[in-house]
Amino acid sequence: MFAPPAGRYLGVGGLVLAIGYAAWAARILPRDLAVLALLSAAALGLLGLAVFFRDPERVPRGEIVSAADGRVRAVDRDASSLRISVFMSVSDVHVNRFPLAGTVDRIETTGEGFRPAYLESSRHNVRRHYHLTTDLGGVEVIQMTGIVARRLVSYVRAGERGALGERLGMIALGSRVDILFPADRVEPLVGVGDRVRAGETAIARGRA
Repeated sequence: MFAPPAGRYLGVGGLVLAIGYAAWAARILPRDLAVLALLSAAALGLLGLAVFFRDPERVPRGEIVSAADGRVRAVDRDASSLRISVFMSVSDVHVNRFPLAGTVDRIETTGEGFRPAYLESSRHNVRRHYHLTTDLGGVEVIQMTGIVARRLVSYVRAGERGALGERLGMIALGSRVDILFPADRVEPLVGVGDRVRAGETAIARGRA
C-alpha cells in the first residue's frame, strides 16, 4: 500500500520511464550503454520513490502508540507535559498516525527555518501542530521539517476524530515528530535510542 501522494509521482515517473525504454528498444534513442545506464538509474530512482511512499498496515500494540517510525531521540518532562520525540530517517515509513484516539481541535502551522531535525534547535523549524482532545486530556502531535524534509502533509482537518493508530499525515524525506502528553496523566514506556513503529509500538501508558 502507498501513501496518497504516491499516485501522481509514481504514475508520471512510470510513464516517462516506459516511454524511455520503448524509445530505446525502437532505436529512437541510441542503443548504447550510456543511454541504458541512464534508463536504469531512472528505474532505481522510481523504485526509491516507491519505497519512500510505502504505507503498510499497522496493528496497535498498546493504549498509546508512536506517531512516527524511527528512533526515540528524547523523552523528557516538565511541569505541564511529557514529550516523546522520534527522529525519522529517509529509510523509515513517513506516514504519521494518531498516538491514541482523539478529536482534532485545531491544526496550526508555525515556526521558521529548516535546521537539521536531530538538533534540539529544530524545535523552532517550520512545523505543524495537531491539537487533540483525548480521554487523557489535551495531546499534541507536532510534525517538524528538517534540512531536507520541507513538506508536511495533513490527512485530517479540524473537527475530525481519529482512532488509535489511524493515519494523521506524513512528512516527506524524514525529519521528526514530537508528541506532548499531559505530564500527570502518562508514563513513558520507551527510552532514548529505542526503535519505534508508527501506529504499532507502545510508547506510553495512562496513569490510573
